[in-house]
Amino acid sequence: MGLFDSVMGMFVPDLGIDLGTANTLVAVQEKGVVLAEPSVVAVKRGTKQLLDPNAVGNQAKLMIGKNPGSIEVIRPMKDGVIADLELTEAMLRYFIAKAGGRRGSFRPRVVVAVPSGINEVEKGAVTNSAMNAGARQVFLIKEPMAAAIGAGLPVGDAVGSMIVDIGGGTTEVAVISLAGIVASESVRCAGDEIDNAIIKYVKTKHGIVIGENTAEQVKIQIGCAEVPEVEMRMRIRGRDLRSGMPAGVEITASEIAGAIHTQVASIVNSVKMVLERTAPELASDLIDRGIVMAGGTSQLRGLAALIGRETGLPVRVADDPLTCVARGCAAVLDNLEALQPILETGTQR
Repeated sequence: MGLFDSVMGMFVPDLGIDLGTANTLVAVQEKGVVLAEPSVVAVKRGTKQLLDPNAVGNQAKLMIGKNPGSIEVIRPMKDGVIADLELTEAMLRYFIAKAGGRRGSFRPRVVVAVPSGINEVEKGAVTNSAMNAGARQVFLIKEPMAAAIGAGLPVGDAVGSMIVDIGGGTTEVAVISLAGIVASESVRCAGDEIDNAIIKYVKTKHGIVIGENTAEQVKIQIGCAEVPEVEMRMRIRGRDLRSGMPAGVEITASEIAGAIHTQVASIVNSVKMVLERTAPELASDLIDRGIVMAGGTSQLRGLAALIGRETGLPVRVADDPLTCVARGCAAVLDNLEALQPILETGTQR
């Protein structure tokens, strides 16, 4: 770290950002994750103007499905990439300021995790958004690498480590060795697709329309990758499709397992595809080391066991899987010079 960066570090902390489709997490160097909020903004309909300065994150998510016609609640990220540049900048500006990363004219350095499958245009959009939101310098790191670092895997060693990071918009699978990704797969099927499958199933099977917040709660409370041995039930409320009146219905974990089978199969297949492309020497390392899972959706009941059975490898979920990527980004800042080869450097101010 140069003298300029040392001086700047006295005034503003450097930040690691997991800019996710469903949630954005911000980690501060040497402090860990300080912010975790939904990637959502509320604006005046037909404009790019925030409803108020705080209509971002938690406050905006509370409005989903309850907003009047004059208000739009928007997710500016889709499938792990920026769908609305202007609103992503506004969201990032809010999160950076809330995390204490922008004070007056002092700007932080920022490491942002991006899906391994995004193109150069999408990388540029992320870099520009972070710069316009208040960063002094932006570094990009591929999500599976950040997740592996956050999970404590020895990414720099001459040994194979496999990470499966399942977020809201994408599932990132990678085998890592010697600080590089040697085989990977990025599929745009993850938590949001599972939520959508639940919404579709409840509408088709029970004739009730539910919102995405309700679908997410169903996934968390009774969601299963496979039909469970012990049945779980949950009563949900929504709008009856025929009468238009409020209505409730009881659904089971077995129903949800069937409803999300296609999405679960896609995730499992992505893991198999990467294993098939992995060199024999690295594959042999995985027999002992196994697979580590990260990301919020990795906590879906039975998913780790299913992947273990389908691959024949030991599988475990990382400690605090939701924060792995953000913690990995922050850890990079602690050793920026040594880890420079795994980063892509953006514009500097």
